[in-house]
Amino acid sequence: MTKKHSGEIGLIAVAIIWGSGFVGTQLSLDGGFRPIQILTLRFLLSTIILNIIFFKQIKENLCKGILISGSILGAVLCLSFAAQTVGLVYTTPSKNAFITAANVVIVPFIGFILYKRKLDKIGIISSIVALIGIGVLSLDEGVSVNIGDFLTLICAIGFAFHIFLTREFTLKYNSIALTSIQFMSAFLLSLILQIISGEGKIVATSAGYLGVIYLAIFGTTIGFLLQTICQKKVDGTKTAIILSTEAVFGTIFSIIILGEVITIKMIIGCILILGAIISAETKLSFLKPNKPDVDYSNDNT
Repeated sequence: MTKKHSGEIGLIAVAIIWGSGFVGTQLSLDGGFRPIQILTLRFLLSTIILNIIFFKQIKENLCKGILISGSILGAVLCLSFAAQTVGLVYTTPSKNAFITAANVVIVPFIGFILYKRKLDKIGIISSIVALIGIGVLSLDEGVSVNIGDFLTLICAIGFAFHIFLTREFTLKYNSIALTSIQFMSAFLLSLILQIISGEGKIVATSAGYLGVIYLAIFGTTIGFLLQTICQKKVDGTKTAIILSTEAVFGTIFSIIILGEVITIKMIIGCILILGAIISAETKLSFLKPNKPDVDYSNDNT
């Protein structure tokens, strides 16, 4: 059972890691880093770490196809993060988190539009239920739309494409080499954005650097590498639903670390997301009646 569901278990681990990512982000921002500077440094450090540990394997699997695919993933990842970060300046964190999580609904439609793949009804329903759960967790009473929400929607579309394309590329290429090229591409693009935005000079505290190191090691190197490896075994729609539990784990860490008070809203949101995962994983087979065994022993025909 464990081996059969190793991909799903790995993706839950990724969601836990990303759910704790606010700790590193908050440390980095409070320590004096600008948003794009954080992206540049986390991808630079992740590239160095991955190449030091897996240099031989990465070198052996380099080819034109993996360079192009990894560069596409890196560009999509960097631009999605950038849109999310800039969007956060104009909208609330709760709306930013909710709209970003809309990728859970977008992923199955990408396969339908690009490859004419059949839409899985239960997968779509599960995605919508997960999105509702995230909305219950994230959104406050007042709901309005502004430029920040629009930028965050672009981010959600970007992350949906990232999940979909990761699945497609991991079926063709080595996961570690693909992740390495992705990080390098994201770093170079982040550096360009940092220079254009005039954030070349870094003035940060030691706590800020600790936050960036945390994001680089856990949120980026381990998180995205594990995602890439696991997506060889899990389809895009189910991946998006499982990764949506990042909102649940983010809430849990907020309660543990920040002392946030547990509310009925939190409980309902978590239950909805958990229900979406169960329905996506089981296809609600437990609700289908079992066909009775037919006894042909007295059949005289």
